[in-house]
Amino acid sequence: MPAEESDDREIRAVVDRFFAAFVSGPEAAARADDLRAVLLPEALLVSTAGATRASYDVESFIAPRVSLLGSGTLADFREWAVHARVDRFGDIAQVWCGYAKSWRRDGVAMAGAGTKSLQLVRTEDGWRISAVAWDDEPA
Repeated sequence: MPAEESDDREIRAVVDRFFAAFVSGPEAAARADDLRAVLLPEALLVSTAGATRASYDVESFIAPRVSLLGSGTLADFREWAVHARVDRFGDIAQVWCGYAKSWRRDGVAMAGAGTKSLQLVRTEDGWRISAVAWDDEPA
């Protein structure tokens, strides 16, 4: 397999693993460890969804999500990439992807969607996410 195909496959696998962390249930803390594995320790995550922009380091991003996804407040929550475009040059890559999410709150089915931009770098341990920015579609 050509190196480019192998890189793209590994990059997409990292992105899939990132999204797989966002599932409600008692294993939320274990999935957070998977999230830490694909993020650089110094990664920056920025949300422009909602009225104000919010910036997070890895732990300040993970902690409230583990709490929410593990609390039972959201039932059947999951988030997934709908489509993704990978742009790569050397040891840097960008993934531009649409995503969807669905869940139940107080028995009511809900859904949302948006776009994420993930920046990745090749490390000695493989491709890792260095930054994520996202925005949700208006409700």
